[in-house]
Amino acid sequence: MARIIQFAKAGGPEVIEFIDAPERTLGPREVRIKVKAIGINRAESMSRTDIYIEPVDFPAGLGYEAAGIVDAIGADVTGIAVGDDVSVIPSFSMNDYFTYGEVVTLPSFAVVKHPKILSYAEAASVWMMFIPAYGALIEDAKVGRGDFVLIPAASSSVGLAAIQIANYAGAEPIALTRSSAKKEQLLAAGAAHVIATDEQDMVEEVMRITDTKGARVAFDPIGGPNFPKLIDALAFQGIVYIYGALAEGDTPIPVLAMIAKIPTIKAHNIWLTSGDDTRRKAAVEFVTAGLASGALKPAIDRTFEFDEMVEVHRYLENNGQFGKIVVTV
Repeated sequence: MARIIQFAKAGGPEVIEFIDAPERTLGPREVRIKVKAIGINRAESMSRTDIYIEPVDFPAGLGYEAAGIVDAIGADVTGIAVGDDVSVIPSFSMNDYFTYGEVVTLPSFAVVKHPKILSYAEAASVWMMFIPAYGALIEDAKVGRGDFVLIPAASSSVGLAAIQIANYAGAEPIALTRSSAKKEQLLAAGAAHVIATDEQDMVEEVMRITDTKGARVAFDPIGGPNFPKLIDALAFQGIVYIYGALAEGDTPIPVLAMIAKIPTIKAHNIWLTSGDDTRRKAAVEFVTAGLASGALKPAIDRTFEFDEMVEVHRYLENNGQFGKIVVTV
């Protein structure tokens, strides 16, 4: 028996329950892991309230990321052995698998050996941080020298990853944050420029920074009523990747501005990359090389213990973190 976390109905953090569960019988392409650390993601909070991109099958588990030690492998698993240190790439439905547990079972395609330079906490935090930014900025937009990249919610874990990846590719990241309170942290994290959107005219500042050209790419997890300003801040035929809905509600489309600038708006999520064997392998190689070189580094805001998971979700929903929240087991 091992403890896992489930929830039997949608609701606030208080619906989280600790359950003693027997070990699952391994399928031929599954891996059982003794969990050492769990990466926490906004998707899990949205799933807990049943407003995520897929309906929840109750009772449900939670969790996309973890790191730990392989405890057992299925008959057809190759490249991974019992005793290996591994981490989990988000590439499955939480209706089928989850990572909030002391011992969990995952599909083998989602499990990779993690570099020895990473702690368990760091290894549990890298893939949801870096793969979405890699998929948009490198795989699709192919950003490089001379490109400006707008990064709203820049102090989130994915925002910080986007700053690092833009720099790694030779582009110039412009971090957007609500107030100037995190300006120095964002500059230290690699942002070339920081705009406090509640204190400054964002569009005017972007045009000043880019010598009136605008940014070629925006990587946006917010949407909502300020979305038209991102279009205004783009270069002609720029691209916006929208990968979240932190603002909730509707996101207006500024038709005249779009006719003038002819931008591309793309919905984006990690599964475009992690759900394809070839793309997932390329992403792992890119991120691993960046970690080894020091160009990429997981940014951990705070760690909690497994027993504190209810408080973890309350902390997550306060939106005050700078980087990744990690739970140790």
